Amino acid sequence: MIWMLRHGTAEAHASDDAARRLTADGEAQSKAAGLALVALGVSLDACLTSPKVRALDTARIAAAELGVEVETEDLLRGGDFDPAELAAGRGEVMLIGHEPDFSRAIQLATGARVKLRKGGLAGIEGSKLHLLLEPAQLRAIAGLQRG
Repeated sequence: MIWMLRHGTAEAHASDDAARRLTADGEAQSKAAGLALVALGVSLDACLTSPKVRALDTARIAAAELGVEVETEDLLRGGDFDPAELAAGRGEVMLIGHEPDFSRAIQLATGARVKLRKGGLAGIEGSKLHLLLEPAQLRAIAGLQRG
């Protein structure tokens, strides 16, 4: 299974887009995603993230809940990529990155037309989209209240 997590809500656009940090809501979304994956019984073998600060912070927060190390991957910085190619030989993998790249990658891999929200999660395996969750659904699965 390949888990695709869009970075959490970040600061408004700045002159250096790559340096934008998560907001408090983005940090909470990231924690909820990690806790939801734990609640779903997911055990990750690898976590690959865009090197942009908001994605890297999302990855660190979510991966901490799952006990997996985070690796940066330049192919997730922006633009088209093949999730299966990135995950090949790594077992169960979580990818953290950006839109519209993630929705486009999901469509190319599965044929499903989706729009992954900030802090949203998709689970794909082969040519199938198994799961698409919004931040509120992840919070509920994680047993967290909005706050």
